[in-house]
Amino acid sequence: MGSNLGSRLANLQAARDLLKGIAIPDALFLQAPIYQTEPVDCPPDSSDFYNTVIEIAFYGGPFDLLDFTQAIEFKLGRTPQPLPNAPRVIDLDILYFGDLRLDAGILELPHPRLTSRRFVLEPLAWIRPELELPGDTVTIQEHLDHLESSEAPLALVQAAW
Repeated sequence: MGSNLGSRLANLQAARDLLKGIAIPDALFLQAPIYQTEPVDCPPDSSDFYNTVIEIAFYGGPFDLLDFTQAIEFKLGRTPQPLPNAPRVIDLDILYFGDLRLDAGILELPHPRLTSRRFVLEPLAWIRPELELPGDTVTIQEHLDHLESSEAPLALVQAAW
């Protein structure tokens, strides 16, 4: 999850609360700390993001989850943008879906850039360091430990939120 417009913390909290509403009650719900990150591949003068990762247990398939996450983005005020990676109130990406591998155009799982982005790997390693993605042979922590990236170090904003 990421936000770089408006009240970034409030945007992430609202998205988290809406995700709780679609998660299986009393099942797995993990949330990483929130980090401030510099924009990656965004238009010039884009504001810094607040980023985090949440993992939920979910009834339904990956396209059901995609529909829900896009509805959450819309509800929280995300609008279509003409520029790729333009600033946004909220951005919810599905990083993985159990052991599923999928390339369906609108949804690719695991997320194709997951292991190349510090702003994803670091919070994910906080909640699931030993996770091996489908088709992978190393853990998330190992990906983070060996990441070659020009991204600046992440700044912790809030551990408990």
